[in-house]
This record gives sequence, C-alpha cells and structure tokens, in this order.
Amino acid sequence: MKLVIFGAVAACVCLTSFAHAAQTVLGKVTKVRDADTVVVKGIAIRLNGIDAPENGTRAGKEATAAMKRFVRGKTLNCKLNGERTYDRWVGVCFTEEGQDIGAVMIANGHALDCRRYSGGRYRELEPPGARSRLPQASYC
Repeated sequence: MKLVIFGAVAACVCLTSFAHAAQTVLGKVTKVRDADTVVVKGIAIRLNGIDAPENGTRAGKEATAAMKRFVRGKTLNCKLNGERTYDRWVGVCFTEEGQDIGAVMIANGHALDCRRYSGGRYRELEPPGARSRLPQASYC
C-alpha cells in the first residue's frame, strides 16, 4: 500500500513539474525581472537564446528599463520549450503584432545572441560593436 501511495505522489509531482512543458502561455506581462526574464500570468519565462547584461551593471539596468518600456501593457504569446533554468521556464515570447521580444532587445543593442541556445538565429540582428560593448555570460 505504501508503494502505491508513493507512486501516486511521485506521479503528481512529475505532472506538476511538467505542467508548462512545451506549451504556450498567453497573457499580460505582470513583471520584468531583467532584459531576458519576464513574468506572464505569474509564470517566469527566461527568453531562449538571448544573453542580456546583469541588473547589477549599468548596461543591465539600461537593458531592463528598455524591456520594461517595450512590453509595458502588452499581451505576450510565449512558446515554452519544456526546459527550466532555476525558477523559470524557457521560451520565446512574441507581442500580439508578432514581434519576438528577444530579437527586439538584441536589435536595439540591449542583449546578445546566445548561440549555444539559439542556434545563431539572432546573430544577424546584433548591431555592430555590440559584442565589444556588452559583457557576454560564460554559458553562452
């Protein structure tokens, strides 16, 4: 009997863990943590394939402010890939007009393409000199 109960509890934990796996989250932005993490409908989403400077830096503060201005009041459609990093689901988010918000941050010089995770899909969007101006995370 104990084994059956343990199995049922483990199954519930697994189902809860994968509740947002490979699905879409549609809703208003409720918070911007930094230039590569937004919260939509209470779900923290790490933007896949972009590398933004940390908030503790001047560039990070500027990038976060730019993200806040860009997504303020917007509804996002986020396509999660099923992966997690820390407390965040990983995905790509689009505005109602179809703009990839990670691509916008990169094109405006507030983030870099993280080829390790993006496969290079944002590389051509980086403005000239962005790689020398913005620090890149060690995992990219």
